[in-house]
Amino acid sequence: MLTLGCASVGNETLRSESEGTISQKMVEGKTSKAEVRKMFGSPMKTTFTDGGLEIWTYEFSKVSADAVSYIPIVSMFGGSSSGTKKELVVMYDDKGLVKRYAMSESDVKHKTGMFNN
Repeated sequence: MLTLGCASVGNETLRSESEGTISQKMVEGKTSKAEVRKMFGSPMKTTFTDGGLEIWTYEFSKVSADAVSYIPIVSMFGGSSSGTKKELVVMYDDKGLVKRYAMSESDVKHKTGMFNN
């Protein structure tokens, strides 16, 4: 019996989000930090611009092991997993309102094993 592995990492609230759904929830100049925190929880990372504006970053990745990873011996030499990564970046103005935001979704591939390093 072959069981395929799947792993999710990051903020689960982003699992079903897209650029379209985020644009319906966030309005630049109106949505507050408290509202974003209520929708998505605490950010994975907080940074600041040179001018002192706060930036919150949320991430979610879902990957599955590729079939070759389940072949004994072969997987020792090289295996891989692939999936998608979603990232939401929100910048706030000095009043704590959303100044800008960006939602992206990209394909990811991770390789493991002796010959994939």
